[in-house]
Amino acid sequence: LDQDLASTSIISFVLSAICTLIPLNFQTTPIEVMGDSVANNNCSGLRGLQSSESLKRHSLISNLRNRGVGDHINLPQLIVSGDQSTGKSSVLEGITGVPFPRQDGLCTRFATEITMEHTNEANVDTQIKATIIPSNHRDEKSKEEMRAFIRHLSGFQQLSAVIEAAGELMGLKGYGTVQSGPAFGQDVLRIKVCGNTGLNLTIVDLPGIIQVPNDEQDDNDVDTVHSLVDSYVANPRTIILAVVQAGNDISNQPIIKKSKKFDKDGERTFGVITKPDLINDGTQARIAALSRNEDTTKLKLGFFMMKNPSPKEMQHGISMLEREQKELTYFSSPPWKDAGLDMSRLGVGSLRMFFQDLLSRHTEREMPKVREEVRSLLKYTEKSISRLGEERPTTSHRRIFLSRLAMRYHNLTNAALIGDYDSSEFEFFNTTSSSESRRLRAFVHSVNTTFSDKMRLEGTTLKVVSEPDVSDEDAQILDLQEVGSSQDRIQQMSVSDAKYTAWIRHVYSRTRGRELPGNYNHVLLAELFHFQSKRWRQLAADHIELVYNEVKSFVTMLAKHITNEERINLEIVKQVNENLATHMSEAEKELQILVEDEQRQPITYNHYYTDNIQEARQNASRDLIHKIVKDTADDDFHGAMHISNNGIDVKRLVGALQKRVIVDMDEQACSEVRAGLDAYYKVHYQIFDEVLRRSLEAL
Repeated sequence: LDQDLASTSIISFVLSAICTLIPLNFQTTPIEVMGDSVANNNCSGLRGLQSSESLKRHSLISNLRNRGVGDHINLPQLIVSGDQSTGKSSVLEGITGVPFPRQDGLCTRFATEITMEHTNEANVDTQIKATIIPSNHRDEKSKEEMRAFIRHLSGFQQLSAVIEAAGELMGLKGYGTVQSGPAFGQDVLRIKVCGNTGLNLTIVDLPGIIQVPNDEQDDNDVDTVHSLVDSYVANPRTIILAVVQAGNDISNQPIIKKSKKFDKDGERTFGVITKPDLINDGTQARIAALSRNEDTTKLKLGFFMMKNPSPKEMQHGISMLEREQKELTYFSSPPWKDAGLDMSRLGVGSLRMFFQDLLSRHTEREMPKVREEVRSLLKYTEKSISRLGEERPTTSHRRIFLSRLAMRYHNLTNAALIGDYDSSEFEFFNTTSSSESRRLRAFVHSVNTTFSDKMRLEGTTLKVVSEPDVSDEDAQILDLQEVGSSQDRIQQMSVSDAKYTAWIRHVYSRTRGRELPGNYNHVLLAELFHFQSKRWRQLAADHIELVYNEVKSFVTMLAKHITNEERINLEIVKQVNENLATHMSEAEKELQILVEDEQRQPITYNHYYTDNIQEARQNASRDLIHKIVKDTADDDFHGAMHISNNGIDVKRLVGALQKRVIVDMDEQACSEVRAGLDAYYKVHYQIFDEVLRRSLEAL
């Protein structure tokens, strides 16, 4: 963690410095020659790319790249790409003046990134440094080996040896002692040239694209090269210099197809036609049309044509000035002088001037986007740093940090449990749509009230409703074995009063023992109550799970509030959730014990039970008397009953009432047990509710 904090702090410091790089001042005097003999001959190539404004912009991009920003955002750069043996290295040398080795295909097996960094100190020797940027596909051990590759060159004549050593370290076949392995690599050799070069620029020479596998280059090598080229061409800030050989079919060149795919508007692609001196007689007209951008293959930025130095000229050495003079002579001779070619698009000198202008305009256009992305990266990095928290280098620092963290956690948890939402950290309990559940005590009160209402209204397995759902004849089929016997959740069933009464009578008939008619066995009340309370377990389990999940959510929000460090945040949540899971298991065990207790013979000494029994009997007697009196008045007194004080009227009334009181002893017993069931249920569901809520407090 401390290492991550240190590295991220460095990145933040670097990015902060980057935002101040724009207003740098650069000396715009002509450049001096470079520090070796080859560069001395070719320094004119570098002078052609020098301009005050472009140097400023290129310097900024170079500074960003040197600080590793290019690993996070796309930066303007130039790539040179084309088929194998099309003269890419010769084109690149003509632009920059840097002599790329050609022997044994050393520069064609992996990407070579040339970074030119200008300094104003004329008397300082040019410094050339070679490093390897490892591919993301390598493991950490291989990456460390690649990063350890550092070579300091005294001149470009040592570049071939450096490339040989780099290819051997990459494990590429044909380099050094490596006899097997892949022919192409995804690692990048970076050559950094720092001195009075007059140029701040990054140029990438990519391996030549392979169209057909052969004995030395199999299908995997073909895919590797195509994937590598695509990764560069797809960068919207990359200028694509598409090199095509005059003798080849231009329309089928892979680099042309790739540029049209990734650069649909053609804003950053231009072509260079090489080796026109090697084409067959009679084909010059077609090449001239292509150079004029009048052929079937067209590029928005058009084509340039240049003559590559011959192998003999390269062997004996040729300066940039000599090269440009030979090109001028060549294109001023038949058949090219009469082909209607644009002289501003012939030769490496014209290419260099065009390239300078294109690169300058492209970089200028991309700079606002780069600046915005750098700022976004800076904000992201600063946010990442803030999530790391304060530095804790010693054990004492860590103890203090953990103590403060534990105290904040305890205080906020205690405030949430007792409902003290106006504590010192009241913003944590601020009532919003996303933070109401942080008020834990208020939530528990709310769900407890809901649970109590559910137990009262939805706790019974059978619920008597006024509208009958079945006829009285069908009421006899209801059996407690038919309800809730499946493995699914037990749903409450609404039944008519007649069906409910029939169910009680049915259970009564199955539980009769040695008791006299009009009485009922104690087993009857137990079976009725056990059946009616079947839903208690699942209602209670749902309630416990609801509270448990809410407490877990509270812990997650609390951990995020007290620390921004993701690793510590996750560790807090993990530890607390493990403890919560233990308490949840204990709560489930207590619920199981509570449910098992309810399955025993009903026993209560609560006076509310007897009060409910008396109230039920009084209500039943009142309803019965009211019905009998009404029937007597209708039948015996013709709807108008007048009772005098004489004995005859009183006897007449008593006789009329007696004949309507028909005592069914079984019905009497069922009526009594129904009153007992209702009374016991009312008392006991409240006890169950209370015990369960106390168990929940242990969470």
